[in-house]
Amino acid sequence: MVGTTLSVEEKKQIITRNLQETLGEDRLTKVLQERDLKIYWGTATTGKPHVAYFVPMSKIADFLKAGCEVTILFADLHAYLDNMKAPWTLLELRAQYYEHVIKAMLTSIGVPLDKLKFVKGSDYQLSKEYTLDVYKLSSLVTIHDAKKAGAEVVKQVEYPLLSGLLYPGLQGLDEEYLKVDAQFGGVDQRKIFTFAEKYLPQLGYEKRIHFMNPMVPGLAGGKMSSSEDDSKIDLLDSPANVKKKLKKAFCEPGNIADNGLLSFVKHVLFSLFKDNEGFEINRAPDNGGDVTFLKYDELEQYYADNKLHPGDLKASVEKYINRLLDPIRKTFETPELQKLTASAYPPPAKIKANAAPAAGAVVDEDAPHRLDIRVGRVIEVARHPDADTLYVLKIDLAEAQPRTIISGLVKFVTVEELEQRLVAVLCNLKPSKMRGILSEGMVLCTSNADHTIVEPIVVPAKAAPGSRLAFEGYSGTPDEQLNPKKKVWEKLSLDFKTNGDGVAVWKDNFLLTAEGEQLTSKLANCAIK
Repeated sequence: MVGTTLSVEEKKQIITRNLQETLGEDRLTKVLQERDLKIYWGTATTGKPHVAYFVPMSKIADFLKAGCEVTILFADLHAYLDNMKAPWTLLELRAQYYEHVIKAMLTSIGVPLDKLKFVKGSDYQLSKEYTLDVYKLSSLVTIHDAKKAGAEVVKQVEYPLLSGLLYPGLQGLDEEYLKVDAQFGGVDQRKIFTFAEKYLPQLGYEKRIHFMNPMVPGLAGGKMSSSEDDSKIDLLDSPANVKKKLKKAFCEPGNIADNGLLSFVKHVLFSLFKDNEGFEINRAPDNGGDVTFLKYDELEQYYADNKLHPGDLKASVEKYINRLLDPIRKTFETPELQKLTASAYPPPAKIKANAAPAAGAVVDEDAPHRLDIRVGRVIEVARHPDADTLYVLKIDLAEAQPRTIISGLVKFVTVEELEQRLVAVLCNLKPSKMRGILSEGMVLCTSNADHTIVEPIVVPAKAAPGSRLAFEGYSGTPDEQLNPKKKVWEKLSLDFKTNGDGVAVWKDNFLLTAEGEQLTSKLANCAIK
């Protein structure tokens, strides 16, 4: 193995290159002086892995080059605990999908699978010993620390479930139960890593080393996310889809700061290139001709100097991405894996307006088309006579009479900011009295995690009062009135949020006006209620 011929400093350089941060470098040096390092990388089996997963995969290749023993954890229970991102009924199927697709990714970049250990979380996290440690940890950890640790990773909602508070503790315990020296993850895991460093010693366990990759920007800028389709390229996307998504990718001339394509080249391609292999740009002689970059810094400077057109960068990245994806696509051509993919990620039912479902069809009862969301204009704002924190709003929804809607925005939005403002109104909640005044709907707002900032979501100025807002891909007829006993709104609202760009989405489906414009907020990755 290559790692056996390397010095301690050479191993350390390979292990830490391209990382954003390492916690515990002194411990790393000490372990390497005695033996090879034991590392684990875990992934919650939620949304489909995408090309950004090549970033940790290429780093795993580095760890193996340095002689490390690497464990890959398929964290199926974590996927369920994180606000049920993976439903219990799909847990096993998604764990199987992840195992097949991760192994196909590693094979496509030449990583020998026999050098890796693959573990599923539920294989040991349900043991008596592990469960007892969870209870012990729960007697030490404050709610504040648990929420803080999971803030960048666990889905944030206004009323968090207890399961999300357990998540960081379990991830910390995994370090002990997998018997490793170090854990590897994205820099978004930093708070969980420092949480583990604080609390594991209180259980009598050693503090571990932590390696953090930078977060790779998505194709649209911002974090590349499984829940935002336009931000990422799926591992099973066809060449045509790859071309389509790259064509739409954010790639401003000369901009190297928030460029997902350049980040992919740096953190994936250059780490995989062999000696004397470089990044090739193929272009017509009139546009500068072909050029090869043996060092990433040279490519970055060349782009910053506007010597490389975004179209030529996109064409070259497209070529390399398809090289990586071709073996994965081929692996998943088998009927067995196609069936597994369809079962693990069943498409949501999309019902045409006024159309009855076909015989035998499975209807998604909790799809967002059931919500009657319309554009309204606030025409009158008054303080509630019996509640200091409530406004009484009169909202024009192009109905015979304006609706009266009670809203708890007094602490957050002024009367002047609300008057004549366009708002998004959930119109089919059951009317209910709030301090003696009947409220006939709800103004949809975003809120940060600690509820110190609340604001109505921003409706495009061209939207007409009374026009219906719909989620991309869902065209069914809204319920006349949501049944409060079935908690339809409560279930659907768990996935109603703003994405990393502050755009309103349900899962990865945009909320759109009749003209196809998106609704937004200055609050990104926040719940909409």
